[in-house]
Amino acid sequence: MANTASAKKAARKIARRTATNKNRRSRVRTFVRKVEEALLAGDKDAAAVAFKAAEPELMRAASKGVVHRNTAARKVSRLASRLKTLSASAPA
Repeated sequence: MANTASAKKAARKIARRTATNKNRRSRVRTFVRKVEEALLAGDKDAAAVAFKAAEPELMRAASKGVVHRNTAARKVSRLASRLKTLSASAPA
């Protein structure tokens, strides 16, 4: 338990930051999940729209330090690759 005034303030700041980061991480997972669901369904239009929304969300999380920037880049790259293969395989 924090005893000094500065330690108590630091504990409050950490709690606020944790809540914010938790919210951001949750948003990223939701956006990525929407892309993956569209990819599994084979709906390339929905997948493309979801990917366009997910990419900036991932990069924003990386810039805020919620996820490492290489992790965000890897996730974007893999989603883009899967979207590309879906688009190539479905000529409709």
